[in-house]
Amino acid sequence: MRVLHVGKFYPPYRGGMEVFLADLVDEQRRRGIDAHALVHGEPLPDDPPWVQRVPVQFSLVYAPMALGFRGALARAIEHIRPDVLHLHMPNNSALWALTLPGARKVPWVVHWHSDVVVSNIKWSVALAYMLYRPFEQALLERAQQVFATSPPYLKASPALRAWQDKCEVVPLGIRLDALPPPATSAPTAWRADTRLRLLSIGRLTYYKGFETLIDAVRGLAGVELLIAGEGELRPGLQALIDAGTPAGAQPAVRLLGEVDEARKHTLLAQCDVFCLASRERTEAFGIVLLEAMQHARPCLVTDLPGSGMPWVVAHSRAGLRVPYDDVPAWRSAIAQLQHDAALRARLGGAGQDALAQHFSIGACERAIARHYRGVAPQAAAAPSGRGLLVAIRTHNHAAEIAHLVQRARQLTGAPVLVVDNRSTDATCHLAQSAGAQVLRPLLAMSAWGSLQTGIRHALARGYDQVITIDAEGRHEVEELPRLLAAQQSADLALAHFPQRNSWLRRRAWQWLRWLSGLPLQDFVADFRLYNRDAMQVAVSPEAALLDHQDIGLLLLARNAGLRIGEVAMPTHGAGAVHGHGIFRSWFKAARFMAGSSLLALAHRLGRQRAMPGAGASPAR
Repeated sequence: MRVLHVGKFYPPYRGGMEVFLADLVDEQRRRGIDAHALVHGEPLPDDPPWVQRVPVQFSLVYAPMALGFRGALARAIEHIRPDVLHLHMPNNSALWALTLPGARKVPWVVHWHSDVVVSNIKWSVALAYMLYRPFEQALLERAQQVFATSPPYLKASPALRAWQDKCEVVPLGIRLDALPPPATSAPTAWRADTRLRLLSIGRLTYYKGFETLIDAVRGLAGVELLIAGEGELRPGLQALIDAGTPAGAQPAVRLLGEVDEARKHTLLAQCDVFCLASRERTEAFGIVLLEAMQHARPCLVTDLPGSGMPWVVAHSRAGLRVPYDDVPAWRSAIAQLQHDAALRARLGGAGQDALAQHFSIGACERAIARHYRGVAPQAAAAPSGRGLLVAIRTHNHAAEIAHLVQRARQLTGAPVLVVDNRSTDATCHLAQSAGAQVLRPLLAMSAWGSLQTGIRHALARGYDQVITIDAEGRHEVEELPRLLAAQQSADLALAHFPQRNSWLRRRAWQWLRWLSGLPLQDFVADFRLYNRDAMQVAVSPEAALLDHQDIGLLLLARNAGLRIGEVAMPTHGAGAVHGHGIFRSWFKAARFMAGSSLLALAHRLGRQRAMPGAGASPAR
């Protein structure tokens, strides 16, 4: 499966949304998903090939403006050919997807990191959102799935109110095995006489509520607060700190500025309590809370209605919640934690345990992958690289199935899957005893439906190739090595048995060759070799509508640009000359030829309309 993420920024930019995006892409690629990211920023020399940055010319009301983003998105879609377009919102540049025909051909999922909150603090944000909202809602309407990060945020979000039926809660997560180790030997940043070391991390901006923390710490003996981060409010916050510090005294609050990842984790390891005093729902989740929990640090957060931040702390029992902008309440909670070391240890340990259970990037990736399969069922999320699978379709072949399974394993060394179409004899038991995995659908299926089930299984389990065999043609198994020899020259290789072609069949194939432009000697062989590209075509929604895997699937494969090959083979056994079951009855044969002719004719007329003056072209 190929996924294109459209986000805001990417590390080394260290916002919570960006940390999560990088961790998610890394985990998806580790799990076999071909994930790419298109984001804002200047390209860096050490960027991996799956990250593309688009330079930003200026910012407008906190929104990065990248004039080349639309063209970059169009090129990325054309080059990557994603199965899923994963849009991370809020992100004004993601709205360009609404204008691109290539984007509209791909299913979308939207990761809803935060509402654009109509701010009571910043009137410019409220004004800008009036212009942004219609496009945001159009994007949500077009999306097949929306991921909200917590139940409270989904319930309170005005933007998502009309789209509840397509929303699912998928909590964010972080990598637990790749966080930079804290430099525990480094000298502490707090003063030696500090008895409670408080830490807060975030951009120095209007919704973070640092003013509340600064006021709360003032006058608390033995308490020191460090704030890591940069932003437009730094001068005002420094002035507030200076105004509250008596002449000649050490300030109780210090602004550290921007810190790198190693320094951040050193601070988290050394602090006693982590604080997050955000005052608007722009703070939707708080990835930094998970990082504090990873270091077993208790969290003190604003009990902000409609935000996921207090939900994370309550769900994990990792800290205390305080009414927002309530300075006395903050002062009281800080004092409680200062004088109760056992409470701090209990909260920190609970958070660390909950992180591994509920907020790892692995759990998040698995939930997202399940939804990917829902919106793009034709694409496989399983990692490739597992080699070959032999899939056998059977119905009441107890006399032959054990030998068929054993010979397939001997000749290929590959695992064997038997799709049993509701046999009433011992077929299932004998196939399992011979070493095959058996699938037995609840309802009876057509021959093509059974073979397609085997192909879906191979694709979902990450196999690179699958050979399909109908147990009716049980002698074909001896030619497995000959079919496998065609794997380098064809994406879809078909067996051809010249001895089965009677005079009437040869006339039928001659007619279908002329009508379809496919230069094949046999159109109905079930003995086939598919690579992953061919498997994708075989499990597509269009292929599922077919009654047979014959000419309709071959036309779909040609349209997808696949190489179709044919391998001539000898026919083994006196009873094997009859071939495909559709030719055992004049009625079945006539019905097959009529349906195949209509498919080929419709396809031929469609190609002629698309390319005036051009006739059918031969297969590659």
